[in-house]
Amino acid sequence: MEALVDQVGQAMRTSSLDASGTGPQTEATMPQLPLAHAIAKANQGKTVDEVVADLKKTPLFMTDLDDADPENDDIAALQALSYEGTPLENASEFKERGNECFKTKGYADAKEFYGKGISILVLEERKRSRGETTTNLEGEPDSDDEIANQRQTLEALYVNRAACHLSLSNYRSCWTDCAAAIRLNPRNIKAHYRSARALLAVDRIAEADDVCARGLELDADNAGLKAVAEDLIKRAKQLDSQRKIVAEREAREKRRAHLLKAALHARNIKTRTTAQPPEMEDAKLELVPDADDPRSTLSFPAVLLYPLHLESDFIKAFNETQSLEDHLSYVFPLPWDREGEYTPAGVECYVETREGGLLKMGKRVSLLKVLTTGKVEVVDEVVRIFVVPRAKAEAWVKEHKAKRAREKGEEEQVN
Repeated sequence: MEALVDQVGQAMRTSSLDASGTGPQTEATMPQLPLAHAIAKANQGKTVDEVVADLKKTPLFMTDLDDADPENDDIAALQALSYEGTPLENASEFKERGNECFKTKGYADAKEFYGKGISILVLEERKRSRGETTTNLEGEPDSDDEIANQRQTLEALYVNRAACHLSLSNYRSCWTDCAAAIRLNPRNIKAHYRSARALLAVDRIAEADDVCARGLELDADNAGLKAVAEDLIKRAKQLDSQRKIVAEREAREKRRAHLLKAALHARNIKTRTTAQPPEMEDAKLELVPDADDPRSTLSFPAVLLYPLHLESDFIKAFNETQSLEDHLSYVFPLPWDREGEYTPAGVECYVETREGGLLKMGKRVSLLKVLTTGKVEVVDEVVRIFVVPRAKAEAWVKEHKAKRAREKGEEEQVN
């Protein structure tokens, strides 16, 4: 069969070449298969891939029925031919086999058996919906009782498959099957119950409540539906409580952000955020000790950079009232400083200005005094401090300024 499809594709290619003006068709160039030639003529204007795809949708050319469209009546009819007995008998047999699997918790297998029974009876329903007359094995029209029994069995199959879906956590499929059962019988309590359970499982509370209420209208004393109603009330309260907690947290974060912004503005501290701020876990710029009190002081994450050795130290909380001396006292000595160049008294410290220059930072000066000059910019909430041995500071400052000048010149050339 696959070879036939390939031959049809080749015929289409040949036909396409002839139509493009490469030469008139001759007996030698005509497709040898009459079927392929007919298909090629019927599908002029389509690409080869489109034609082959269309062919594979028809039973004659299919290579895998498992991938077939479940709405394809031709496929359903072919599958039905493989069963002996009437559609009702075959569907009932699949229903019983599904029930056996369900009893042993073989939900996946049970679902497949129920599905086969559904396919058989749905085909009969489609025929009748098109005005066709369904018949028994002798070719006699189905009686009203036969049709009613088919629909009753189809309803049961939908409800049973919904139970499988519910056990397998296929919630959407569950309420879809329940809806199909309710269309056949609006008074089916099991369909109302399982649909409500599936909707509740995904927190579609309003829809679950509606289905549950309609089920209780049919049977006010149904224990299952009453249990669902109680669970709905509990879950609705939980979700409402969660929404309140989230709303309160968002309001608190918004209020704290406003207070922090006001505190920075009042101190004339400039800040800037880049597109890729560094990961700092729980370290952050904040008001301490109380983030909700505007009288609190500012605390900054800070990083000590040692450019001559390409090393660094991270300070999680550098309060605006503290000085460098407060932190250098416990940071030094550095484990990698074999020459002993880095001591509180033996280093010079700098912060970069907004223009790319350097501002010397006194080791006993508070961080607040440095940041409120208006010259310094806190980028991504982190204060960056360069630490250089005093004996090498002058040369490093000169090199740093030259580097920034080159970078600025390159930027101007690009612009």
